[in-house]
Amino acid sequence: MKKIKEVIVVEGKDDTKRLALAVDADTLETNGSAISEATLAQIKTLQASRGVIVFTDPDFSGERIRKTISAAVPGVQHAFLPRKAGVPTKAGGSLGVEHASPTAIRAALAHLYTEQIDEPQQLISHHDLIAAGLLAGPTARQRREQLGERLGIGYVNGKQLPKRLQLFQIQPADFWAAVDQLTTEEK
Repeated sequence: MKKIKEVIVVEGKDDTKRLALAVDADTLETNGSAISEATLAQIKTLQASRGVIVFTDPDFSGERIRKTISAAVPGVQHAFLPRKAGVPTKAGGSLGVEHASPTAIRAALAHLYTEQIDEPQQLISHHDLIAAGLLAGPTARQRREQLGERLGIGYVNGKQLPKRLQLFQIQPADFWAAVDQLTTEEK
């Protein structure tokens, strides 16, 4: 089993248990969406010494945790689990890392993104997003979700998509290759 040097920040103990099935890594649990100042201080210390990978659930709370950590600790790495990989097997469960297969977890951790600390440049224009059918139309939401999976950046709405692409400095060649795959699969 692959040993991961960085500490992986997850939401809870069930996420830690699931990660242990997939990789050999140390985790830090936020214990919910309200991250305490003490937890943020721990994450800052870990980022300085070992590095941190934020691996939260693909839902609203997970995204809120991710943004809170990113604002407080610049330069952390991010791993994104596709929404369909975190679907619970039992009815009534919530979407999360704790439901993902070891294969899905390893795939998400294989595609890490590091945020730019300085102001990132915009590589993909608003016009590009419209031309790719990602902002308007009956299939835009589905295309954004599939694009997020292909690029490993998670799902975002149309308003957040340009920000996420800019934040992770997705290159135009990678963006258009993923869009071409979507278009080919739709035919």
